Amino acid sequence: MQGSWYLPEQMAITAYSARWFLPFVLPVCLYVCFTDLREMRITNQAVLVLGAIFLVVGLIALPLPVYGWRLVQLVAVLVLGVMLNAGGAVGAGDAKFAAAAAPFVAGADLRFLLAIFAANLLAAFATHRLVKYTPLKRIAPGWKSWNVGWKFPMGLSLGGTMAIYLILGAIYGQ
Repeated sequence: MQGSWYLPEQMAITAYSARWFLPFVLPVCLYVCFTDLREMRITNQAVLVLGAIFLVVGLIALPLPVYGWRLVQLVAVLVLGVMLNAGGAVGAGDAKFAAAAAPFVAGADLRFLLAIFAANLLAAFATHRLVKYTPLKRIAPGWKSWNVGWKFPMGLSLGGTMAIYLILGAIYGQ
């Protein structure tokens, strides 16, 4: 694959592992996007299911040493998330989801993942605000995210980022 300004030469995640993870993780990501829009919360059940998917499917999709290091990533992101949550920088559900999603990401893809997240965050925020302040809001009038001031349902961006990363990994991974 030839590199471009928007994709690295090759993603560090293997297409094999991304293809194993994707069918199980994608529904959880969509659920997280939906529930955070509707309720302004990422449920513990979604986080636990995401973690369980990694624990089970990761044994098939990854070599054992890589599997172990990915579990270390989960713990590291959880510790960082707890600290950021304690400081009021992120919500508890956002921190837990990021930790549960961390082992699905190849460490060498972190820069690329952050670029996906930044673009996704801008697009999700703009779209959410556009819908919130237009008649399109009537499509889902009961969603809590319309009425929480400046707060934003980060699960929309976090779930979207994870889904996009795995989709691209399934296509462009090693």
